[in-house]
Amino acid sequence: MSPLRLATRGSDLALTQSRSVAADLLAATGLASELVIVKTIGDQILDVRLDEVGGVGLFTKEVQQALFDGRADYAVHSLKDLPAEQVQGLCRGAVPPRQDARDCFLIHRRALAPERQPLPLRDGAVVGTSAARRQALVEDLLPDAEVKLLRGNVPTRIEKLRQGEYDAIILACAGLNRLSSDLEDFKVVKMDHHTWPGAPGQGALAIECRADDAATREALAYLHVEADAELVEIERGLLRALGGGCSLPLGASARRTESGVELVAALGPAAETAASSRLQRCRVVGSSATALVAAAHRSLLGQEAIP
Repeated sequence: MSPLRLATRGSDLALTQSRSVAADLLAATGLASELVIVKTIGDQILDVRLDEVGGVGLFTKEVQQALFDGRADYAVHSLKDLPAEQVQGLCRGAVPPRQDARDCFLIHRRALAPERQPLPLRDGAVVGTSAARRQALVEDLLPDAEVKLLRGNVPTRIEKLRQGEYDAIILACAGLNRLSSDLEDFKVVKMDHHTWPGAPGQGALAIECRADDAATREALAYLHVEADAELVEIERGLLRALGGGCSLPLGASARRTESGVELVAALGPAAETAASSRLQRCRVVGSSATALVAAAHRSLLGQEAIP
């Protein structure tokens, strides 16, 4: 049988993720895969923040087009990069086991200020990020910090910190874990999800295929973890309710507790939907995904006070 063709971006992280999924699919079904590497708009524009580029699917549109063109049978994405609405003609075949959904700060040791918590960063530290959400959270927690644009793949960003271009940078824990990045030169601070919620879907992968490809859908189903998919869908449901895409300065983290599902969210002031010029936060707990999203949406828009 011919191998399935897997569309992926060509970054170190994307290739690592795709090869891992291919290996898991081979183990589960006996189906081999070959990679089809695609360059996206987001890979080519490296000198501005992504929310300033505009549009949706900056890291996914060209990969999805490979499915429509018949050049690939399935695709692996970082789920947080997908547009809030499902692209017509494609379907999410699987959400494999989710990894750490938190962000972490990598801090150059010259910039450490241990007395400052929860982030031991000196006054006026230069913090690198390209995400509007991360910038809004930095400005809320570290008002004296300077936020500086940081683009490039994960190894490039780490090397820029090592060379002293920044005092600290912010990256996703999941990506660092998947790449087994060498972080011995830095102080690593993993952010609590209450203080610093990650992007909706962060830490999860999405495996897409054509909606009419029943055979591939059946194969991908072996990799699906419904419990993780349910939490991701709550986070992305809030993203849809706010009318945003992956560039909206929204943090949303859902997890199961003894009291039900807890949804913690933060909405940055750059969003047109924000209730004020300050970061808005909320925490809601319940058992209904629809009710959780609705309550968080009302709270972030200033329509209802929720503790």
